Amino acid sequence: MDEEIELINTNTRNEKIKNFFSINKKKIIISICALTLLMIFYFLFLEIKERNKIKLAERYNKITIEYLSDKKKDIKDRLVEIINENDSTYSPLALYFLIDNQILKQNDEINELFDQVINKTKLEKEIKNLIIYKKGLFNSDFISESELLNILNPIINSESVWKSHALYLIAEYFYSRDEKEKSKEFFNKIVEMQNNNPHIKLESQKRLNRDF
Repeated sequence: MDEEIELINTNTRNEKIKNFFSINKKKIIISICALTLLMIFYFLFLEIKERNKIKLAERYNKITIEYLSDKKKDIKDRLVEIINENDSTYSPLALYFLIDNQILKQNDEINELFDQVINKTKLEKEIKNLIIYKKGLFNSDFISESELLNILNPIINSESVWKSHALYLIAEYFYSRDEKEKSKEFFNKIVEMQNNNPHIKLESQKRLNRDF
């Protein structure tokens, strides 16, 4: 008797499954087709993205090689074009190349490009923080205290691996302006921090022992 009931239940379930597929046949086929197309488009997107990355790398390498070979025509404009691609690898590299080789000398223009990379390029969190730190470092010789703090605040108010570097930069900034109490405050912050950069901490302790 139990076997017969079980057989009936099994047949009932099978019939329900058949009915479900029969009723929803078109929807299931459409869903499978849509999923297949979605996967095709996704892998196509990845392939196009990879090809574009390779082309951008070739452009960047060509520009830098030509510059080092003393072929400097339109170097600035071509590097700015790469920055405007908002690529996580080559946009920062192009910016650094412009700055390191003093191809760009207008501070306002350089800061606009820093902002372009920081705000419009999809970057990993700590890479973005590194670029913010580099912007602060670039500007530290000619901007006011409030401007420098405004640039570095996103790092200072975080647990970034670049936090101790940013604090050290500010401490040196104040020391160079003979504001020793403010400088000491930031050196102390580095020493008291947990999970900071050991080298930066050691250097800060040396500065406190030697200069204050």
